[in-house]
Amino acid sequence: MRAGPDKALARVVAAFGAARPHHAYVFTNRSATRVKVLVHDGFGLWLCARRLYRGRFTWADEVGAARKPRTRAELNALIIGLP
Repeated sequence: MRAGPDKALARVVAAFGAARPHHAYVFTNRSATRVKVLVHDGFGLWLCARRLYRGRFTWADEVGAARKPRTRAELNALIIGLP
């Protein structure tokens, strides 16, 4: 969770080969109380962070969920902390 935009982008490139414009990449810490969202808008990068003081972010329990595309509704629910 110490990664800035450049290091987060390097992780995206290592995992996916390149950052695609108009896509969001979500990172979380082990306790699922913080997330960072890296967005490539086609011109540059946006890095946003969110911390929960109570509760945790909920992730799918399925295998390969880390690379599964999410819908806009799922991303919005994740960012505002809904289960």
